[in-house]
Amino acid sequence: MRISETVKHLIIINVIMFVGTLSVGGGTLFYDWFAMHFPKNDAFEPWQIITHMFMHGGVTHILFNMLGLWMFGTPVEQVLGSKRFLFIYFSAGLGAVALQVWFYYFQYLPNYESLIASGLTSDQIHTMLTTNKVLEGVSQSQLSQLQNIFPVFNASMVGASGCLMGILAAFGMMNPNAELMMIFLPIPIKAKYFIPGIIILDLISGITGHSFFSPSNTAFMAHVGGALTGFFIMWYWKKNQFNRNRWY
Repeated sequence: MRISETVKHLIIINVIMFVGTLSVGGGTLFYDWFAMHFPKNDAFEPWQIITHMFMHGGVTHILFNMLGLWMFGTPVEQVLGSKRFLFIYFSAGLGAVALQVWFYYFQYLPNYESLIASGLTSDQIHTMLTTNKVLEGVSQSQLSQLQNIFPVFNASMVGASGCLMGILAAFGMMNPNAELMMIFLPIPIKAKYFIPGIIILDLISGITGHSFFSPSNTAFMAHVGGALTGFFIMWYWKKNQFNRNRWY
């Protein structure tokens, strides 16, 4: 299958950003600039909301994402055109980061508010979360709550997975009977069953912390947010702008 123009340019940008991650600042400086950090963290910058979509954490990460972008992005762009394709792509990326950050705050705020109620100041909490050093006089209960929110406060998001999930949802709506397979589960499953199944597993993984097929540090809620965004955009377009014979 010949790669479409917009997909080709997105892959090129992702590869350039990955090379930058490996070569600029010893592998950390570029990452710190452009990965998406938790908004309460000092490393957070507004541009990371976009730039994290072009960052990846390793060769396997970028390889599978770019392979998926080629396989599913090309047929979606060929039907929708470059403008609509990019709208879904970036909207899904924004939907992904929005849901993941909301989920982080859902985990962070109750513990943070409890720590404030227990007598710690915001500066003390920030210092301990930033330095990973416990101040004198912190109780065991406070320490437990700090440990609960430390991974969230220091979390970072990278990857085109959220964007890709939106494109995957669009592909599934256009080709519901297309047969898809996982690499480690070579059984053909129709897209209308396969894609919702993947989203449900991601949702369960995000809530329980148990990973079925992805690394444990995967931002599962970002996958869910990207897929839902892609689905609702396609549903709206189909309902309001397209007739029964065409998608463009």
